[in-house]
Amino acid sequence: MAQSAKAKERHKMHVKSGDTVQIIAGRDKGKVGEVLTVLTKTSQVLVKGVNIRTRHVKPQRDEESGQIVTEEAPIHSSNVMLYSEKQKVASRVAYTFSEDGRKVRMLKKTGEVID
Repeated sequence: MAQSAKAKERHKMHVKSGDTVQIIAGRDKGKVGEVLTVLTKTSQVLVKGVNIRTRHVKPQRDEESGQIVTEEAPIHSSNVMLYSEKQKVASRVAYTFSEDGRKVRMLKKTGEVID
């Protein structure tokens, strides 16, 4: 019963959909891709071209043929770091305030503001 209550909890994430990230652990370590979806309940992200899974799909009708579908599977958010396209380096995230008082994300290594 305690696990079901914890599953509904949403986690704060350092990445958002549309961010460019680098994979830092696992089979796809070193790959760079764009975040397609953020799953806040499980603290996972879907990255384009990373963690590809192959699924065999049965035909739905008699005239249809079966297919082999490849799709991205979720990867834990702790295994990705934000990536700077300009500097070609992955970095941790710092939260600062811009001149107009908005809270923005900044790469610690380069000082580049993301938001």
